Amino acid sequence: MTGNLLDAGTVIGCPHGGRVTAATPPAGGIRVAGAAVATTAHSYVVTGCPHTVDRVPSPCTTVRWIADGTGITVDGAPVLLDTSAAQCFSAAFVPQGPPVVQAAQRKVTVR
Repeated sequence: MTGNLLDAGTVIGCPHGGRVTAATPPAGGIRVAGAAVATTAHSYVVTGCPHTVDRVPSPCTTVRWIADGTGITVDGAPVLLDTSAAQCFSAAFVPQGPPVVQAAQRKVTVR
């Protein structure tokens, strides 16, 4: 498994251009270049998603990340990599596509 660590400074968007931010920001645990490493223990919300279905607003509102099983944890929770599986959801929990990681921290290789 190879990927870049996600942290509090990672720029993430939904597939429609909304901004993904941590609702429970990474605060403790391990830091890389001063930024806390993101884990599956953090919740993520989406703001500013312009997605519509048949001209009815259906914006992305949350992101659910799936742990990769790399074995790398912080405070007992798996870390998130830019290669981690994730899905954006509407308020009605309709899958809307994977988030887009625009910039991430350091590369990690797990063998």
